[in-house]
Amino acid sequence: MFQVRTDLALEAREKFDEDNVEIKGVRLEEEQATPDIHISSVIIETENGAKAMGKPKGSYVTLEAPNMIDEDEGYHREISIQLSKVLKRLLPQKEDFTTLVVGLGNRAVTPDSLGPRVVDNLCITRHIIKEFGRYVIGDSCHKSVSSIVPGVMAQTGIESMEIVRGITKETNPDIIIAVDALAARSTRRLNRTIQITDTGINPGSGVGNHRHALNGESMGIPVIAVGIPTVVDAATIVIDTMNNLLEAMSQAEQLRRISNSYEKLDMMEKYELVHELLTPQLNTLFVTPKDVDEAVKRLSFTVSEGINLALQKNEEAHRY
Repeated sequence: MFQVRTDLALEAREKFDEDNVEIKGVRLEEEQATPDIHISSVIIETENGAKAMGKPKGSYVTLEAPNMIDEDEGYHREISIQLSKVLKRLLPQKEDFTTLVVGLGNRAVTPDSLGPRVVDNLCITRHIIKEFGRYVIGDSCHKSVSSIVPGVMAQTGIESMEIVRGITKETNPDIIIAVDALAARSTRRLNRTIQITDTGINPGSGVGNHRHALNGESMGIPVIAVGIPTVVDAATIVIDTMNNLLEAMSQAEQLRRISNSYEKLDMMEKYELVHELLTPQLNTLFVTPKDVDEAVKRLSFTVSEGINLALQKNEEAHRY
């Protein structure tokens, strides 16, 4: 059966709402953090809920900011602050802890370069603290932070999980923050959504490239995953277009029967129909916005700023 590809737990849950199916063991909590930033938390509490959702048990927090693609520096600063608040709830609740930030993805492929670009903008302090002591860095970068960009298997011949696990054994961090580009089901969430989860991540799963997971079980320490959807399945775009077309057709008396027949299908049936109609060359196609270069560059600063804020002692010490 054709599966809708999405890395966002919020979208996976919305599919059940569209089919009028209630999922036991899955809670949804929502809050309006600011007038332009909406936060949704999907909490999977049971194994049955995890099986239904197709995702591990844990918390999945989604920040939706419709104007995140704009070049409003103040707005991006606000997103970074909200991101840091979510991260702080998931980070160890002790004064001093060490963090390894992993930038997943391929730097040479723009939609997949979010992780490496975020690492480029981080405040890395582990080497300074080991050499000179914590007092040298002051409040601006208080925690011990190290980072790695493991690349992709096509470049290294090694699973990212194997590289990160080896580094974890040598450097012994208290927690890992993994940053990666994601795949979305909805075009309106492209470059406008940040997902934070305490369940780790399966690199490449959103586009069908299943690699070994980076999670607490494989790493031996907690793993927080941060991601932004930068690509969407081509079938999603076709369905969005068909929905808009049939909505217009429903206004015409002669074409209303066609529209009504299509509307009787549930979302999975619609995806299967589109999957069969697309040629073999197109049904594995993923699409990204034409301005993805600028978007990823801008969003990498936003995410790195949120991580920097979450890992420093004084939130106001770090500025753009």
